[in-house]
Amino acid sequence: MPEPKPIDLALQGGGAHGAFTWGVLDRLLADDRLRIEAISGTSAGAMNAVVLADGMNRGGREGARAALERFWRAVSRAAMASPIRRSPLDVLLGRWSLDASPGFLAFDWLTRAVSPYEFNPFDINPLRDLLVEQVDFDSVRCCTAVKLFIAATNVRSGQARVFRGPEVTADAVMASACLPFLYRAVEIDGEAYWDGGYMGNPVLFPLIDECAARDLVIVQINPIRREEVPRRAQDIQNRLNEITFNASLIRELRSLMLLQALVDEEGTNRSKSRDVLLHRIEGEDALRGLGVSSKLNAEWAFLRHLHGIGWARAEAWLEASYDRLGETSTFDPAALLA
Repeated sequence: MPEPKPIDLALQGGGAHGAFTWGVLDRLLADDRLRIEAISGTSAGAMNAVVLADGMNRGGREGARAALERFWRAVSRAAMASPIRRSPLDVLLGRWSLDASPGFLAFDWLTRAVSPYEFNPFDINPLRDLLVEQVDFDSVRCCTAVKLFIAATNVRSGQARVFRGPEVTADAVMASACLPFLYRAVEIDGEAYWDGGYMGNPVLFPLIDECAARDLVIVQINPIRREEVPRRAQDIQNRLNEITFNASLIRELRSLMLLQALVDEEGTNRSKSRDVLLHRIEGEDALRGLGVSSKLNAEWAFLRHLHGIGWARAEAWLEASYDRLGETSTFDPAALLA
């Protein structure tokens, strides 16, 4: 049997929509023709990354798959006690959004009117407790099978901070997922951090500069393009979030395109940036109809729904692209960004 083809993964954040990425990872891990060399993750992407690394270190591919399912089941169980749930009308109509949920509406108003330093003075964060319960970070830091790059945004400098190897702690992951309207900034070594999505969602260049695999697969959650102009307040906020959290990815893709063009033009100093092969697994059409409020919907049925979409998209990508791995890109950012 031929050696597995090495790939690097870049995982976007997106709250509960990270279950789409869980489905993608589950399908890729089930294929022994592939070897995941490294993962760059932000927010929910960072959580998927550390859960995978912990499971991989303790039980190989199947251990990683089982760990991911346990994690998302735990997220769903924890959400059962939350007042932020779908309204009976949304359930009746089969809508996954929380737009009509009294709990969500009250929470949304609170986070717009009051700082987390005021409404949560003791910095209570059930998600952090769940993460520590589910992930052995000593195991994550000992994992040699997969390199990790976790992105957060330095509040003071406004620059991306990438946590690597022994720096990958629960605090680093929570910093990567720290939405400033919901949580207090995470302090690490005297520096304050917010969600990595503002400056790196996800970061690409560590995968290009520090890893050997030529094939870089972007797992994209946030739609880049929408045809309709939003008019409702919630739709406007949703689109602003998508633009904000895609901006850093678009910037890195443009920089990579420019670097490759310069190397091609000069014809000298062939670099890793010149050799990188880009691929993308996305659920834009399926996720485009889900409002921003659905990113807080952690019902098991919804998470399994997203997992199924992710699995199917990864399956379709493998069928269309596996033979081209190591040979050519299957994603042209120029076409996307035109």
